[in-house]
Amino acid sequence: MIIDNLQNLKNYESVNPLFPKVIEFLKNNDLNALEPGKYEIDGKDLFVNITMTKGKTPDQAVIETHDKMIDIQIPITATETFGYTPRENLPAATYNTEKDITKIPDLAAESYITCQPGMMAIFFPQDGHAPCIAGVPEFKKAIFKVKA
Repeated sequence: MIIDNLQNLKNYESVNPLFPKVIEFLKNNDLNALEPGKYEIDGKDLFVNITMTKGKTPDQAVIETHDKMIDIQIPITATETFGYTPRENLPAATYNTEKDITKIPDLAAESYITCQPGMMAIFFPQDGHAPCIAGVPEFKKAIFKVKA
């Protein structure tokens, strides 16, 4: 997991060969101005979902993991908190191959981190994360899905 200011994403471009394309997309697009929807950047290997998301309490947030994709999650209009539990500490659960997601409901995260707009949270396949914890009923966010 990486938590940092979005302007520092360039410092992590060597982590994954697709990260430079994320940086280029961010340079050429204003996330605030994008309508909700899916924007393909490099086919199924790299895309971004712009969503209007319902804010959740820590008890409502569900821990998830992904096997094939890295998430770069960026809150746009509100502060967002993420629950975090290393995958190795999570119980076994059913993996949805089509959606590349394993959800672990009814489990509290081991720790929490908070991102303000202008920050990012990068979650790798080893990172269990419970997104969308926010003190507002709805907020806009971007979720870049990057092939791991």
